[in-house]
Amino acid sequence: MAAKILVVDDDPNVQRVLTYTLKQEGYDVLVASDGAEGFKLWSTEEPALILLDVMLPKLDGYQVAAKIREEETTSHVPIIMLTAEREIEQRVRGLRAGADDYLIKPFHQAELLARMKSLLARFAPREGLVGRPLLGRVAAFYGAKGGVGTTTIAINAAIALHRELGRKVVLVDGNLQFGDHRVFLDLGLDRKSILDVVTATSIDADIIKSVVVRHDSGIDLLLAPPSPETAELVTEEHIPLILENLRTLYDYVIIDIDKRLDEVNLKILDAADVFYVVMTADLSCLKNVRLVLETVGHLGVEQQKVRLVLNRSNAFTGINVKNAESALKRPIDHQVLNEYRGAISALNSGSPFMFTKADSPLGRSLLDFARAIDKTAATGDAPQLAAPAR
Repeated sequence: MAAKILVVDDDPNVQRVLTYTLKQEGYDVLVASDGAEGFKLWSTEEPALILLDVMLPKLDGYQVAAKIREEETTSHVPIIMLTAEREIEQRVRGLRAGADDYLIKPFHQAELLARMKSLLARFAPREGLVGRPLLGRVAAFYGAKGGVGTTTIAINAAIALHRELGRKVVLVDGNLQFGDHRVFLDLGLDRKSILDVVTATSIDADIIKSVVVRHDSGIDLLLAPPSPETAELVTEEHIPLILENLRTLYDYVIIDIDKRLDEVNLKILDAADVFYVVMTADLSCLKNVRLVLETVGHLGVEQQKVRLVLNRSNAFTGINVKNAESALKRPIDHQVLNEYRGAISALNSGSPFMFTKADSPLGRSLLDFARAIDKTAATGDAPQLAAPAR
């Protein structure tokens, strides 16, 4: 689930602003108007982080922080103290009471979010949220052949990373001519797209923020152009700059690309931290995977950076996982189980299963995959690109 934040403040305006800001970032928000209520919510709701005002009715912020620290056993909830006092003595008092950080009112929301992310990464439980990368990770999803479910996995992995693991995610439809994200996410042709980025006077974070589309699931979308003939306006020169800016705005940049290894896709591959090749266990797909592995190897990409994702892993094809690995002469890194009917029904309804049926067997399988993505990013296990050999 998304990280749960407890706001303890008796000012309704502060409550309203913080609730709006945090929900926009994908957090779940609890609100308490006095210290006693805040302490009670901490004990019953187990928030991931507390924003704690100093001047509160019943129990002040210092007392609340001290009581929490006295009652804690194995886990440590990070506390950011919010205060209007600028005197160093007040800050020291808050830290001694058990606060991990403090902010002086009024503060900028960007500073608040940066401090929150730092504390959430530092104190995250090992089995749950893990440390966020310093800059956003770029993950490219590529289908070894048509119909293997690449777009389904990319969309639902993005939603799982956001809704279940609390990450800030943008999903990029890299199939520039015939992208399906508008259809599969029930969006119209009137929405802005990557075309609005590349035709702007300059490409920067502000332009990208004005173009991305917020989906109901909480992820942001950078859509493909609305018509095939305009796709050629997006060139290989645009891609590195777009991805560089997206890295500064998101924890994860998930890109769903088409099967052509043209100059645009090669630029995406150069910029990506990890390259997921989605496959199924059939002969034609195995043949294509071998060709892809050979091709990216010739381009100077370390083979370990390429991750194989076996979709519909429990479907009967006559070729089991062991045989597939033997044919490819390398292990399959991830498996997503087969529930074709549920997956296609979700796509056709415009409601991804990780948004509407996350507790289904397919949803749980996809969540395991998302956790593996997140663990790899946090531990730095994914190898880096070698210099392109072209």
